[in-house]
Amino acid sequence: MSMRNIFLSIALCFFGLSGIVYGAEVQKIGVIDLQKIIDKSNAGKRSSVEIKSQGKKMEQILKKKGAEIEDLKKTLDQKALVMNDEAREEKEQDLRAKIQDFRSLERRYQDVLRELNVNLSRKITKDVFEIVERTGKAGGYSLIIDRRVGGVVYAPNAIDITDKVIEEYNLMDAKRNKKEGASAKSKKKQ
Repeated sequence: MSMRNIFLSIALCFFGLSGIVYGAEVQKIGVIDLQKIIDKSNAGKRSSVEIKSQGKKMEQILKKKGAEIEDLKKTLDQKALVMNDEAREEKEQDLRAKIQDFRSLERRYQDVLRELNVNLSRKITKDVFEIVERTGKAGGYSLIIDRRVGGVVYAPNAIDITDKVIEEYNLMDAKRNKKEGASAKSKKKQ
């Protein structure tokens, strides 16, 4: 075999095998930012407003109860010297009970707000995942990951589909609210 034939055989094998690599299917990858979706979507904004509203109501109640405790402390401090031991002990016990009730109520309110936040976030996340799945199938994506959770250090903006998901979510949310509004009006008429 001549040197020319060996060279042609090697070149043929090289170019023949490289065609397999070049013919491989390109994988389409997308990235979303779930926190941005929660912050910027209409449903996320409504959830935030609802949580803040509940928090303010609870804070007002706690401030009122805190003021009652402070008034009771002042009264006790002012009259402690003129009260007999039994009356003073009764007032101190009443104060301790009110402080304990205040702390218990504060913990309960924190739990309620945490649960409300988790429930609203779970609902938003479920809806977003449905949209992402539809977008992935329709767009031919092999993989869509959350920028913050997926360990993504860098991703070009070209593969970020967060804004597209926010648009679709806002449309879906508007349709849902329209349906709920219509069904609420029909129930009122009945």
